[in-house]
Amino acid sequence: MKCCEKPIFKVAISIPVYSLFDYLAPEGVALDSIKPGIRVEVPFGKGKKIGYLLEIATHSEFDLAKLKPIIRVIDLYPLLSNKDLRLLQWAANYYHHPIGVVIGAAFPAALRQGKIISIQPQKRYALTDLGLATSSQQLQRSPNQLRALEKFKSSATSLTEAELNVWEEGWRPAIKQLITKKLIQLALAEGSVTNAGALISKPALPANAQQQAAIDEVCGSLGQFDVFLLDGVTGSGKTEVYLQIIQSVLERGQQVLVLVPEITLTPQLEERFRQRFAVDIVLSHSKLTDKQRAVAWLKMQQGQGSILLGTRSALFTPLKNPGLIILDEEHDASFKQQEGFRFSARDIAVVRGQLLHIPVLLGSATPSLESLHNVNKQRYQLLALPVRAGKAIVPTLHLLDIRNKRMQEGLSAALLEEIHKALAKQEQVLLFLNRRGFAPTLICHGCGWVARCYRCDANLVIHVDENCLRCHHCAKEEVLLKHCPECKVGELTPLGLGTERVEKVLAELFPDKVAVRLDRDSTQRKGSLEDYLQQINEGEVDIILGTQMLAKGHHFPNVTLVAILDVDSGLFSIDFHAAEKLAQMIVQVSGRAGRAEKRGKVIMQTRQPEHPLLATLIQQGYQSFAISALAERKLASLPPFSYQALLRVQAAESDMPSIFFHALTELIKTLNARHTQILGPVSAPMARRAGQYRYQLLFQNNRRKELQHFLDELVPKLAALKQAKKVHWTLDVDPVDLY
Repeated sequence: MKCCEKPIFKVAISIPVYSLFDYLAPEGVALDSIKPGIRVEVPFGKGKKIGYLLEIATHSEFDLAKLKPIIRVIDLYPLLSNKDLRLLQWAANYYHHPIGVVIGAAFPAALRQGKIISIQPQKRYALTDLGLATSSQQLQRSPNQLRALEKFKSSATSLTEAELNVWEEGWRPAIKQLITKKLIQLALAEGSVTNAGALISKPALPANAQQQAAIDEVCGSLGQFDVFLLDGVTGSGKTEVYLQIIQSVLERGQQVLVLVPEITLTPQLEERFRQRFAVDIVLSHSKLTDKQRAVAWLKMQQGQGSILLGTRSALFTPLKNPGLIILDEEHDASFKQQEGFRFSARDIAVVRGQLLHIPVLLGSATPSLESLHNVNKQRYQLLALPVRAGKAIVPTLHLLDIRNKRMQEGLSAALLEEIHKALAKQEQVLLFLNRRGFAPTLICHGCGWVARCYRCDANLVIHVDENCLRCHHCAKEEVLLKHCPECKVGELTPLGLGTERVEKVLAELFPDKVAVRLDRDSTQRKGSLEDYLQQINEGEVDIILGTQMLAKGHHFPNVTLVAILDVDSGLFSIDFHAAEKLAQMIVQVSGRAGRAEKRGKVIMQTRQPEHPLLATLIQQGYQSFAISALAERKLASLPPFSYQALLRVQAAESDMPSIFFHALTELIKTLNARHTQILGPVSAPMARRAGQYRYQLLFQNNRRKELQHFLDELVPKLAALKQAKKVHWTLDVDPVDLY
């Protein structure tokens, strides 16, 4: 180790290398202005890279004569505080991921690229008194202007250009006309969290006894670290609890971070927040432009934003005045990153709350088994909302045995009768099928040939509307075949159900009714999902058909019948998480029924009516299922009663993974495994995906600390293996699925 009179700058670079890089001071820059948390441009190899300064030292392990100076200091002040850096270092250590990549994940792309983004004051638009008094009939001939006016009326506060861009790209002509008609006017910019005047646009709703108890409990912990699990049945008013707690945080001059699992939930939640609060609400999710995300990041970092509403990646956004972290639908697997840096937003949120000395509120109608286990261990405090808010009644659940029953594209006669009854009463129906496309399989009726993806161990899915066969794993597409390529004469037949196929039969069976399909294919166009949701809530839709995006958080007051068309598909799986995920999905989808004063009914079509999971859910509810599932996990020593890390390996050549695992096995023999079980290696459940041969090795230990010590020792040596250079490997700590 060489000692140096000049400081050594230790820089993290966003590449898959676990070490920091040493550099000398830049030329002509005052050293006292350089602090950890700033971005720097550094020479790297034959080029340049953006790095993050983590430490200023006096020693280096390298020859000082070979160290190069930093090219440029990008920031005048640190963008990440010491607590932000501590959190990211903890995450890099716990998930055994390169620190440079972890810090890179905390920055939006524009800042990661070294750009300097300034927050420009945006124009704001607001309703005039005349606009507030204008009725929809007066703008019937100008539908775009009418939609824009209704957007302002529903938001109950002024809107920025950025917010209007998120709502609809081509908003300017309609707003220009509304300004000419004196229905909309330019508004003054709203204040930041620290100088906001009137925080509230709309008063809070009356809270019932359970809601008030939850509000009081969390508000009593503001300013200190606590974790609360808000376990509320669907429709119990969890969002209202969030809103009233957030009001208390804002009154203290602090900021709130609210995370949701899916982008599809953001517009609906954003609308409620904007109706309630007259503060700067900032959005962060993948549908925004790089600049929009960078501005959102900087607004919160500088204290100009009061509430950040975002998805998993928003977790690392710096907060100048942090007061509260909320995770809605905390059980959702979307909170676990499944590529690259495989972090759990829920778990890191808890660590972040601890570092910042602020409470963390986890909300769900179907809490994860891990969170319920933490309640049992008294690490989390349980807040229960056991009844629906207002006059809403919990729906009744029914199993519909479809064995030996005649089906019309997945719809039984008994279900069709129930649909007719609901529609006759002018009520809406929701049909759930978690499978996109027309059908999951194309098979030859003559010779049995099946359309398979040549890059994956998977069938190609039929998409009739797009006239193609598509792999849902690698996105490979082929033209939809008309003749069997194997026998040339056999009839090609679609096998199985997808939402597209059910949509077509609904049009035949209910020609006078409006049905909409909500899945990833039908909502690709920007703003299309919001348009569909508006149509549903305005009563223009009779039947709603969709996938997983319908299961979470949506409030459809006139939906009284919910049908799960194929509940059996989740009953049999090699992954021990499957039962929990199925139970959560059933309860979440069921929760869309009867959310207003009309009683709801839920029908689950099944060929397994005696299955214990279904029986427990229907007769005793999710809590009983969770107690039983936790008991089973304990007997089997499965998480949360043990801790796992999954090593996934893939390569284009079929023999490379086994060569790598042979070297890894020899390496592990030299380590102290400390009671760590090593299971495998085995082929992944999908052994070939996107042309890669996939294998995995599972590490399990009943003590988290022992598993971490083992991984601390293993990972650096694993990365140094020459065989590791010929495969792509990733380590997934606390995996949420084994696929």
